[in-house]
Amino acid sequence: MAYNNFGFPVNYQPMQMYQQPMAQQMQQPQQSTSGLIWVQGEGAAKSYLVAPNTTVALFDNESQTIYIKSADASGMPSIKVLDYTLRDVAPTRQISGKDNFATKEEVSALREELDALMAKFNEGSVQK
Repeated sequence: MAYNNFGFPVNYQPMQMYQQPMAQQMQQPQQSTSGLIWVQGEGAAKSYLVAPNTTVALFDNESQTIYIKSADASGMPSIKVLDYTLRDVAPTRQISGKDNFATKEEVSALREELDALMAKFNEGSVQK
């Protein structure tokens, strides 16, 4: 192993005392793989930086709130707050195989009824 003039190994790097600036220690919003940006509360939404002429949707992970944050051409931000609620959607009716098709008798009866109406129409006896 090679040593430098101070008696330390050549690849030795002394531990550096470094403290991150306060702004970097704050928790940053999380962007999910779906592209949604999650923030913690209205304060985090207000402090989220938006580039000029840009609008972003920020989703609050503490409440059912969406913040729409925009910045105009000069970089002046504005924010709109949307509260959302979940609603139940009625399940779609599942039709059994038996309900999907008419029987031959039903089709024949419908055909006879249609033929009778067409005959009346052709005779001119159908009233409006």
